[in-house]
Amino acid sequence: MTLFEHRSRHELRSRAPLAARMRPRTFHEYIGQEHIIGQGTVLRNSIEADRLPSMILWGPPGTGKTTLASIIAHVTQSHFEQVSGVASGVAELRRIAGEARERLGMSGQATVLFIDEIHRFNKAQQDVILPYVEDGTLVLIGATTENPSFEVVSPLLSRARVFALESLSDEQVRRIVRTAASDAERGLGALSPSLNEDALSALVNLANGDARTALNALELAVSSAAPDADAKRHISVAMVEDAMQQRSLRHDKGGDLHYDTISAFIKSVRASDPDAAIYWLARMLEAGEDPLFIARRLVVLAAEDIGMAAPQALTVAVAAQQALHFIGLPEGRIPLAEATVYLATAPKSNASYMALNKATQDVRDTRNEPVPLHLRNAVTGLMRDMGYGEGYKYAHDYEANFTPTQNLPDSLRNRRYYQPGNQGYEARVRERMERWWGSARTRADTDGRNG
Repeated sequence: MTLFEHRSRHELRSRAPLAARMRPRTFHEYIGQEHIIGQGTVLRNSIEADRLPSMILWGPPGTGKTTLASIIAHVTQSHFEQVSGVASGVAELRRIAGEARERLGMSGQATVLFIDEIHRFNKAQQDVILPYVEDGTLVLIGATTENPSFEVVSPLLSRARVFALESLSDEQVRRIVRTAASDAERGLGALSPSLNEDALSALVNLANGDARTALNALELAVSSAAPDADAKRHISVAMVEDAMQQRSLRHDKGGDLHYDTISAFIKSVRASDPDAAIYWLARMLEAGEDPLFIARRLVVLAAEDIGMAAPQALTVAVAAQQALHFIGLPEGRIPLAEATVYLATAPKSNASYMALNKATQDVRDTRNEPVPLHLRNAVTGLMRDMGYGEGYKYAHDYEANFTPTQNLPDSLRNRRYYQPGNQGYEARVRERMERWWGSARTRADTDGRNG
Protein backbone atom coordinates (compact mmCIF):
# COMPACT_ATOMS: atom_id res chain seq x y z
CA MET A 1 0.00 0.00 0.00
CA THR A 2 1.39 3.40 -0.99
CA LEU A 3 1.59 6.38 1.37
CA PHE A 4 -1.18 8.05 -0.65
CA GLU A 5 -3.45 4.99 -0.35
CA HIS A 6 -2.77 4.75 3.40
CA ARG A 7 -3.65 8.43 3.89
CA SER A 8 -6.75 8.10 1.72
CA ARG A 9 -7.98 5.09 3.72
CA HIS A 10 -7.33 6.96 6.99
CA GLU A 11 -9.34 9.95 5.76
CA LEU A 12 -12.22 7.73 4.70
CA ARG A 13 -12.29 6.07 8.12
CA SER A 14 -12.24 9.40 9.94
CA ARG A 15 -15.02 10.82 7.77
CA ALA A 16 -17.17 7.69 7.84
CA PRO A 17 -20.53 7.91 9.64
CA LEU A 18 -20.52 7.01 13.32
CA ALA A 19 -22.38 3.76 12.62
CA ALA A 20 -19.57 2.66 10.29
CA ARG A 21 -16.79 3.74 12.67
CA MET A 22 -18.38 1.91 15.59
CA ARG A 23 -18.89 -1.31 13.69
CA PRO A 24 -17.95 -4.20 16.04
CA ARG A 25 -14.76 -6.02 15.14
CA THR A 26 -15.15 -9.15 17.29
CA PHE A 27 -17.91 -11.30 18.72
CA HIS A 28 -17.08 -9.75 22.11
CA GLU A 29 -18.05 -6.30 20.81
CA TYR A 30 -21.09 -7.55 18.88
CA ILE A 31 -24.42 -6.92 20.61
CA GLY A 32 -27.57 -8.92 19.95
CA GLN A 33 -28.53 -12.04 17.96
CA GLU A 34 -27.49 -14.41 20.72
CA HIS A 35 -30.01 -16.92 19.39
CA ILE A 36 -27.83 -17.54 16.32
CA ILE A 37 -24.27 -16.62 17.39
CA GLY A 38 -24.31 -17.14 21.15
CA GLN A 39 -21.89 -19.61 22.70
CA GLY A 40 -22.84 -23.18 21.82
CA THR A 41 -25.05 -22.35 18.84
CA VAL A 42 -24.58 -24.27 15.61
CA LEU A 43 -23.40 -21.23 13.68
CA ARG A 44 -20.94 -20.10 16.36
CA ASN A 45 -19.48 -23.60 16.62
CA SER A 46 -19.09 -23.92 12.84
CA ILE A 47 -17.39 -20.50 12.66
CA GLU A 48 -14.93 -21.31 15.44
CA ALA A 49 -14.22 -24.69 13.82
CA ASP A 50 -13.60 -22.92 10.49
CA ARG A 51 -16.33 -24.96 8.80
CA LEU A 52 -18.33 -22.06 7.48
CA PRO A 53 -21.54 -22.77 5.55
CA SER A 54 -23.00 -20.45 2.94
CA MET A 55 -25.81 -18.49 4.53
CA ILE A 56 -28.47 -15.84 4.11
CA LEU A 57 -28.81 -13.31 6.93
CA TRP A 58 -32.40 -12.10 6.95
CA GLY A 59 -33.55 -9.32 9.22
CA PRO A 60 -34.65 -5.70 9.64
CA PRO A 61 -32.27 -2.78 8.95
CA GLY A 62 -29.74 -1.93 11.62
CA THR A 63 -29.59 -5.38 13.24
CA GLY A 64 -25.95 -6.16 12.36
CA LYS A 65 -26.05 -8.25 9.18
CA THR A 66 -23.05 -6.59 7.50
CA THR A 67 -21.12 -6.50 10.76
CA LEU A 68 -21.75 -10.17 11.42
CA ALA A 69 -20.49 -11.11 7.95
CA SER A 70 -17.30 -9.10 8.49
CA ILE A 71 -16.65 -10.69 11.90
CA ILE A 72 -17.23 -14.17 10.51
CA ALA A 73 -14.66 -13.60 7.75
CA HIS A 74 -12.16 -12.22 10.28
CA VAL A 75 -12.57 -15.08 12.75
CA THR A 76 -12.17 -17.72 10.03
CA GLN A 77 -9.23 -15.79 8.50
CA SER A 78 -10.99 -15.85 5.16
CA HIS A 79 -10.52 -13.33 2.40
CA PHE A 80 -13.50 -10.97 2.54
CA GLU A 81 -15.15 -9.57 -0.60
CA GLN A 82 -18.12 -7.27 -0.22
CA VAL A 83 -20.42 -6.31 -3.09
CA SER A 84 -23.74 -4.53 -3.29
CA GLY A 85 -26.88 -6.00 -4.79
CA VAL A 86 -27.58 -2.53 -6.19
CA ALA A 87 -24.27 -1.65 -7.84
CA SER A 88 -22.55 -4.94 -8.73
CA GLY A 89 -22.88 -6.84 -11.98
CA VAL A 90 -22.12 -10.22 -13.52
CA ALA A 91 -18.60 -9.23 -14.65
CA GLU A 92 -17.55 -8.30 -11.11
CA LEU A 93 -18.97 -11.53 -9.70
CA ARG A 94 -17.04 -13.61 -12.23
CA ARG A 95 -13.84 -11.68 -11.44
CA ILE A 96 -14.26 -12.32 -7.71
CA ALA A 97 -14.95 -16.02 -8.34
CA GLY A 98 -11.87 -16.34 -10.55
CA GLU A 99 -9.61 -14.69 -7.97
CA ALA A 100 -11.14 -16.84 -5.22
CA ARG A 101 -10.30 -20.01 -7.16
CA GLU A 102 -6.69 -18.88 -7.63
CA ARG A 103 -6.40 -17.91 -3.96
CA LEU A 104 -7.79 -21.26 -2.84
CA GLY A 105 -5.37 -23.12 -5.08
CA MET A 106 -2.26 -21.10 -4.14
CA SER A 107 -2.69 -20.51 -0.41
CA GLY A 108 -5.71 -22.55 0.61
CA GLN A 109 -7.44 -19.42 1.87
CA ALA A 110 -11.21 -19.42 1.56
CA THR A 111 -13.10 -16.44 0.18
CA VAL A 112 -16.22 -15.10 1.80
CA LEU A 113 -18.40 -13.24 -0.68
CA PHE A 114 -20.73 -10.92 1.16
CA ILE A 115 -23.62 -9.64 -0.96
CA ASP A 116 -25.47 -6.80 0.71
CA GLU A 117 -29.10 -6.53 -0.38
CA ILE A 118 -28.93 -9.81 -2.26
CA HIS A 119 -32.65 -9.47 -3.00
CA ARG A 120 -31.67 -6.78 -5.51
CA PHE A 121 -29.85 -9.34 -7.66
CA ASN A 122 -31.88 -10.68 -10.54
CA LYS A 123 -32.06 -14.38 -11.38
CA ALA A 124 -29.18 -14.21 -13.88
CA GLN A 125 -26.88 -12.60 -11.31
CA GLN A 126 -27.79 -15.17 -8.66
CA ASP A 127 -27.29 -18.00 -11.15
CA VAL A 128 -23.73 -16.77 -11.88
CA ILE A 129 -22.52 -17.44 -8.34
CA LEU A 130 -24.42 -20.73 -7.94
CA PRO A 131 -21.71 -23.10 -9.30
CA TYR A 132 -19.00 -21.38 -7.23
CA VAL A 133 -21.04 -21.78 -4.07
CA GLU A 134 -21.79 -25.38 -4.97
CA ASP A 135 -18.16 -26.40 -5.49
CA GLY A 136 -16.84 -24.44 -2.49
CA THR A 137 -14.93 -21.78 -4.41
CA LEU A 138 -16.97 -19.13 -2.60
CA VAL A 139 -18.64 -19.08 0.78
CA LEU A 140 -21.70 -16.91 0.26
CA ILE A 141 -23.10 -14.65 2.94
CA GLY A 142 -26.10 -12.75 1.64
CA ALA A 143 -27.89 -10.04 3.59
CA THR A 144 -31.49 -9.11 2.96
CA THR A 145 -34.40 -7.33 4.59
CA GLU A 146 -36.81 -9.25 2.32
CA ASN A 147 -38.09 -12.79 2.74
CA PRO A 148 -35.45 -14.98 1.04
CA SER A 149 -38.13 -17.54 0.16
CA PHE A 150 -39.39 -15.06 -2.45
CA GLU A 151 -36.23 -13.11 -3.31
CA VAL A 152 -33.48 -15.76 -3.57
CA VAL A 153 -33.63 -18.38 -6.34
CA SER A 154 -34.42 -21.88 -5.10
CA PRO A 155 -31.16 -23.58 -6.20
CA LEU A 156 -29.10 -20.98 -4.34
CA LEU A 157 -31.38 -21.01 -1.32
CA SER A 158 -31.12 -24.79 -1.06
CA ARG A 159 -27.34 -24.49 -0.75
CA ALA A 160 -27.43 -21.90 2.02
CA ARG A 161 -28.66 -21.76 5.60
CA VAL A 162 -31.10 -18.99 6.41
CA PHE A 163 -30.54 -17.22 9.73
CA ALA A 164 -33.21 -14.77 10.86
CA LEU A 165 -31.92 -11.75 12.77
CA GLU A 166 -34.22 -10.00 15.23
CA SER A 167 -34.71 -6.32 15.98
CA LEU A 168 -32.46 -5.15 18.80
CA SER A 169 -34.07 -4.64 22.18
CA ASP A 170 -34.17 -1.18 23.73
CA GLU A 171 -31.52 -2.20 26.25
CA GLN A 172 -29.21 -3.41 23.48
CA VAL A 173 -29.61 -0.16 21.55
CA ARG A 174 -28.98 1.74 24.81
CA ARG A 175 -25.67 -0.10 25.30
CA ILE A 176 -24.61 0.66 21.74
CA VAL A 177 -25.40 4.37 22.12
CA ARG A 178 -23.56 4.64 25.44
CA THR A 179 -20.49 2.94 23.98
CA ALA A 180 -20.45 5.27 20.99
CA ALA A 181 -20.86 8.35 23.19
CA SER A 182 -17.93 7.40 25.40
CA ASP A 183 -15.48 5.93 22.85
CA ALA A 184 -12.87 8.62 22.18
CA GLU A 185 -11.06 6.69 19.43
CA ARG A 186 -13.86 5.68 17.07
CA GLY A 187 -16.90 7.27 18.66
CA LEU A 188 -17.86 10.69 19.96
CA GLY A 189 -16.03 10.61 23.28
CA ALA A 190 -13.60 13.36 22.21
CA LEU A 191 -16.57 15.76 21.85
CA SER A 192 -17.69 15.11 25.46
CA PRO A 193 -21.38 14.51 24.80
CA SER A 194 -23.73 14.44 27.77
CA LEU A 195 -27.10 12.69 27.42
CA ASN A 196 -29.44 12.73 30.35
CA GLU A 197 -31.60 9.68 30.90
CA ASP A 198 -34.65 11.26 29.27
CA ALA A 199 -32.71 12.13 26.09
CA LEU A 200 -31.19 8.65 25.94
CA SER A 201 -34.60 7.01 26.40
CA ALA A 202 -36.11 9.19 23.67
CA LEU A 203 -33.31 8.28 21.28
CA VAL A 204 -33.67 4.57 21.99
CA ASN A 205 -37.45 4.68 21.71
CA LEU A 206 -37.45 6.52 18.38
CA ALA A 207 -34.78 4.23 16.91
CA ASN A 208 -37.24 1.29 17.00
CA GLY A 209 -34.57 -1.37 17.41
CA ASP A 210 -32.37 0.01 14.60
CA ALA A 211 -28.83 0.62 15.86
CA ARG A 212 -27.77 2.47 12.71
CA THR A 213 -30.66 4.92 13.03
CA ALA A 214 -29.82 5.53 16.68
CA LEU A 215 -26.13 6.20 15.97
CA ASN A 216 -26.84 8.47 13.00
CA ALA A 217 -29.23 10.58 15.10
CA LEU A 218 -26.78 10.66 18.00
CA GLU A 219 -23.98 11.88 15.73
CA LEU A 220 -26.16 14.63 14.27
CA ALA A 221 -27.37 15.79 17.68
CA VAL A 222 -23.85 15.87 19.16
CA SER A 223 -22.26 17.63 16.20
CA SER A 224 -24.94 20.33 16.26
CA ALA A 225 -24.71 20.94 20.02
CA ALA A 226 -22.55 23.86 21.17
CA PRO A 227 -20.02 23.05 23.91
CA ASP A 228 -20.47 24.77 27.25
CA ALA A 229 -17.77 26.35 29.39
CA ASP A 230 -16.56 22.89 30.42
CA ALA A 231 -16.44 21.77 26.75
CA LYS A 232 -19.39 19.42 27.31
CA ARG A 233 -22.15 19.10 24.74
CA HIS A 234 -25.50 18.62 26.47
CA ILE A 235 -28.07 16.69 24.44
CA SER A 236 -31.73 17.29 25.29
CA VAL A 237 -34.89 15.40 24.34
CA ALA A 238 -35.78 18.21 21.93
CA MET A 239 -32.40 17.86 20.18
CA VAL A 240 -32.85 14.12 19.86
CA GLU A 241 -36.32 14.55 18.38
CA ASP A 242 -35.03 17.21 15.98
CA ALA A 243 -32.16 14.96 14.87
CA MET A 244 -34.46 11.96 14.47
CA GLN A 245 -37.36 13.94 12.91
CA GLN A 246 -39.71 10.98 13.31
CA ARG A 247 -39.74 7.44 14.54
CA SER A 248 -37.94 4.93 12.36
CA LEU A 249 -40.97 3.08 11.00
CA ARG A 250 -40.52 -0.30 9.38
CA HIS A 251 -42.76 -0.98 6.45
CA ASP A 252 -42.61 -1.86 2.79
CA LYS A 253 -45.15 -1.90 0.01
CA GLY A 254 -44.49 -5.34 -1.37
CA GLY A 255 -42.58 -7.35 1.20
CA ASP A 256 -43.23 -9.24 4.41
CA LEU A 257 -43.98 -6.19 6.54
CA HIS A 258 -46.64 -5.08 4.08
CA TYR A 259 -48.40 -8.44 4.25
CA ASP A 260 -47.77 -9.05 7.95
CA THR A 261 -49.24 -5.70 8.97
CA ILE A 262 -52.34 -5.94 6.78
CA SER A 263 -52.82 -9.48 8.12
CA ALA A 264 -52.68 -8.18 11.70
CA PHE A 265 -55.18 -5.46 10.76
CA ILE A 266 -57.67 -7.81 9.11
CA LYS A 267 -57.42 -10.42 11.86
CA SER A 268 -57.97 -7.76 14.53
CA VAL A 269 -61.16 -6.61 12.79
CA ARG A 270 -62.27 -10.22 12.39
CA ALA A 271 -61.62 -10.77 16.11
CA SER A 272 -63.93 -7.82 16.93
CA ASP A 273 -61.05 -5.85 18.53
CA PRO A 274 -61.48 -2.21 17.45
CA ASP A 275 -58.51 -1.00 19.52
CA ALA A 276 -56.01 -3.34 17.87
CA ALA A 277 -57.57 -2.71 14.46
CA ILE A 278 -57.20 1.08 14.81
CA TYR A 279 -53.60 0.65 15.98
CA TRP A 280 -52.62 -1.41 12.93
CA LEU A 281 -54.47 1.04 10.69
CA ALA A 282 -52.46 3.90 12.18
CA ARG A 283 -49.22 1.92 11.74
CA MET A 284 -49.92 1.41 8.05
CA LEU A 285 -50.96 5.01 7.39
CA GLU A 286 -47.96 6.46 9.24
CA ALA A 287 -45.63 4.19 7.30
CA GLY A 288 -47.04 5.37 3.97
CA GLU A 289 -49.15 2.35 3.01
CA ASP A 290 -51.46 2.92 0.04
CA PRO A 291 -54.78 3.87 1.72
CA LEU A 292 -56.81 2.51 -1.19
CA PHE A 293 -55.20 -0.88 -0.62
CA ILE A 294 -56.49 -0.74 2.96
CA ALA A 295 -59.94 0.31 1.75
CA ARG A 296 -60.09 -2.59 -0.70
CA ARG A 297 -59.24 -5.04 2.06
CA LEU A 298 -62.05 -3.60 4.21
CA VAL A 299 -64.54 -4.16 1.39
CA VAL A 300 -63.44 -7.79 1.08
CA LEU A 301 -63.62 -8.26 4.85
CA ALA A 302 -67.12 -6.79 5.04
CA ALA A 303 -68.40 -9.42 2.62
CA GLU A 304 -66.27 -12.33 3.81
CA ASP A 305 -66.34 -12.02 7.60
CA ILE A 306 -69.47 -9.99 8.39
CA GLY A 307 -71.74 -10.84 5.51
CA MET A 308 -75.40 -11.32 6.32
CA ALA A 309 -74.86 -10.74 10.05
CA ALA A 310 -74.73 -7.01 9.20
CA PRO A 311 -75.36 -6.56 5.46
CA GLN A 312 -74.90 -2.79 5.77
CA ALA A 313 -71.22 -3.38 6.59
CA LEU A 314 -70.48 -3.77 2.90
CA THR A 315 -72.21 -0.44 2.23
CA VAL A 316 -70.11 1.23 4.94
CA ALA A 317 -66.87 -0.23 3.55
CA VAL A 318 -67.65 0.83 -0.02
CA ALA A 319 -68.67 4.27 1.21
CA ALA A 320 -65.33 4.61 3.01
CA GLN A 321 -63.50 3.64 -0.20
CA GLN A 322 -65.48 6.19 -2.18
CA ALA A 323 -64.96 8.91 0.43
CA LEU A 324 -61.23 8.24 0.52
CA HIS A 325 -61.05 8.38 -3.27
CA PHE A 326 -63.06 11.62 -3.27
CA ILE A 327 -61.26 13.60 -0.54
CA GLY A 328 -57.82 11.95 -0.42
CA LEU A 329 -55.39 12.18 2.49
CA PRO A 330 -55.07 13.31 5.20
CA GLU A 331 -58.84 13.64 5.77
CA GLY A 332 -59.45 10.30 4.05
CA ARG A 333 -58.04 8.59 7.14
CA ILE A 334 -61.23 9.48 9.01
CA PRO A 335 -63.71 7.41 6.95
CA LEU A 336 -61.15 4.59 7.00
CA ALA A 337 -61.11 4.75 10.79
CA GLU A 338 -64.92 4.88 10.96
CA ALA A 339 -65.26 1.86 8.68
CA THR A 340 -62.61 -0.02 10.66
CA VAL A 341 -64.41 0.54 13.97
CA TYR A 342 -67.81 -0.27 12.44
CA LEU A 343 -66.60 -3.55 10.96
CA ALA A 344 -64.69 -4.52 14.10
CA THR A 345 -67.77 -4.01 16.28
CA ALA A 346 -70.27 -5.56 13.85
CA PRO A 347 -71.60 -9.11 14.35
CA LYS A 348 -69.67 -11.64 12.30
CA SER A 349 -70.68 -14.37 9.87
CA ASN A 350 -68.85 -16.09 7.04
CA ALA A 351 -71.89 -18.18 6.08
CA SER A 352 -72.27 -16.59 2.63
CA TYR A 353 -68.58 -17.09 1.88
CA MET A 354 -68.67 -20.71 3.06
CA ALA A 355 -71.82 -21.34 1.03
CA LEU A 356 -70.04 -20.11 -2.09
CA ASN A 357 -67.04 -22.35 -1.38
CA LYS A 358 -69.26 -25.42 -0.95
CA ALA A 359 -71.23 -24.67 -4.11
CA THR A 360 -68.02 -24.03 -6.06
CA GLN A 361 -66.68 -27.40 -4.95
CA ASP A 362 -69.84 -29.13 -6.20
CA VAL A 363 -69.58 -27.28 -9.51
CA ARG A 364 -66.05 -28.63 -9.89
CA ASP A 365 -66.71 -32.14 -8.63
CA THR A 366 -70.10 -33.02 -10.13
CA ARG A 367 -71.63 -33.09 -13.59
CA ASN A 368 -72.94 -29.72 -14.75
CA GLU A 369 -76.45 -30.96 -15.42
CA PRO A 370 -78.96 -28.99 -17.51
CA VAL A 371 -81.06 -26.34 -15.85
CA PRO A 372 -84.38 -27.93 -14.73
CA LEU A 373 -87.09 -27.33 -17.31
CA HIS A 374 -89.44 -25.52 -14.92
CA LEU A 375 -86.76 -22.89 -14.28
CA ARG A 376 -86.21 -22.11 -17.97
CA ASN A 377 -87.94 -19.23 -19.74
CA ALA A 378 -90.25 -20.34 -22.54
CA VAL A 379 -89.72 -17.46 -24.95
CA THR A 380 -90.85 -19.35 -28.09
CA GLY A 381 -93.60 -21.83 -28.92
CA LEU A 382 -91.02 -24.54 -29.53
CA MET A 383 -89.65 -24.01 -26.05
CA ARG A 384 -93.13 -24.28 -24.54
CA ASP A 385 -93.73 -27.49 -26.45
CA MET A 386 -90.48 -28.84 -25.05
CA GLY A 387 -91.67 -28.20 -21.50
CA TYR A 388 -89.75 -25.03 -20.75
CA GLY A 389 -91.33 -23.31 -17.72
CA GLU A 390 -93.81 -26.11 -17.14
CA GLY A 391 -94.71 -26.50 -13.48
CA TYR A 392 -93.01 -23.27 -12.44
CA LYS A 393 -94.59 -21.76 -9.33
CA TYR A 394 -94.59 -17.96 -9.24
CA ALA A 395 -93.77 -17.10 -5.60
CA HIS A 396 -95.98 -13.98 -5.50
CA ASP A 397 -99.07 -16.05 -6.25
CA TYR A 398 -98.78 -17.72 -2.85
CA GLU A 399 -99.32 -16.66 0.75
CA ALA A 400 -96.37 -14.72 2.18
CA ASN A 401 -94.90 -14.75 -1.33
CA PHE A 402 -93.42 -18.19 -0.81
CA THR A 403 -93.97 -21.79 -1.83
CA PRO A 404 -91.39 -24.59 -1.63
CA THR A 405 -89.91 -25.58 -4.98
CA GLN A 406 -86.99 -27.70 -6.16
CA ASN A 407 -84.50 -25.36 -7.83
CA LEU A 408 -81.30 -27.44 -7.95
CA PRO A 409 -80.51 -30.15 -10.50
CA ASP A 410 -81.91 -33.52 -9.46
CA SER A 411 -78.46 -34.89 -8.62
CA LEU A 412 -78.04 -32.11 -6.06
CA ARG A 413 -81.60 -32.12 -4.79
CA ASN A 414 -80.76 -32.19 -1.08
CA ARG A 415 -77.67 -30.01 -1.07
CA ARG A 416 -77.59 -27.29 1.60
CA TYR A 417 -74.92 -24.66 1.10
CA TYR A 418 -76.02 -21.66 3.12
CA GLN A 419 -76.24 -22.21 6.87
CA PRO A 420 -77.27 -18.92 8.52
CA GLY A 421 -75.67 -18.08 11.84
CA ASN A 422 -77.13 -16.65 15.03
CA GLN A 423 -75.48 -13.20 14.93
CA GLY A 424 -77.11 -9.88 14.10
CA TYR A 425 -79.41 -9.68 11.10
CA GLU A 426 -78.55 -13.23 10.11
CA ALA A 427 -80.41 -14.56 13.14
CA ARG A 428 -83.58 -13.09 11.62
CA VAL A 429 -82.69 -14.68 8.29
CA ARG A 430 -82.31 -18.03 10.04
CA GLU A 431 -85.77 -17.71 11.59
CA ARG A 432 -87.28 -16.81 8.22
CA MET A 433 -85.58 -19.75 6.50
CA GLU A 434 -86.84 -22.14 9.15
CA ARG A 435 -90.35 -20.77 8.79
CA TRP A 436 -90.24 -21.25 5.02
CA TRP A 437 -88.28 -24.45 4.62
CA GLY A 438 -88.36 -26.06 8.05
CA SER A 439 -85.48 -26.50 10.48
CA ALA A 440 -83.91 -29.21 8.30
CA ARG A 441 -83.10 -26.57 5.69
CA THR A 442 -81.07 -24.39 8.06
CA ARG A 443 -79.48 -26.76 10.54
CA ALA A 444 -75.84 -27.73 10.01
CA ASP A 445 -75.72 -30.98 8.07
CA THR A 446 -74.24 -33.90 9.95
CA ASP A 447 -74.88 -36.70 7.48
CA GLY A 448 -72.23 -35.63 4.96
CA ARG A 449 -74.70 -34.66 2.26
CA ASN A 450 -73.00 -31.28 1.76
CA GLY A 451 -69.65 -32.88 0.97
